[in-house]
Amino acid sequence: MAAFVYILRDLRGKFYTGSTANLERRLRQHQSGSTQTTRNMKSPVLVLSQEYPTLVEARRIERRIKKFKRKDYIEKIVKDGFIITR
Repeated sequence: MAAFVYILRDLRGKFYTGSTANLERRLRQHQSGSTQTTRNMKSPVLVLSQEYPTLVEARRIERRIKKFKRKDYIEKIVKDGFIITR
């Protein structure tokens, strides 16, 4: 089953990285404020998504991105338009 790693950005420039097997459903949850992790984001918008063969792989990449915690690294990923998976 395919899965996605995605990055959201809000009006204040804050980023959120997540993974899911159903991207459309998860985006609706974020935008409606029904997820605790992004409830305080101001109008989150999808700025990047990348598909992976399995949810296990997507979660592994998500954790790797979250370890960096630097805004400039996330901005580079978004600017480049892809996530390096090495």
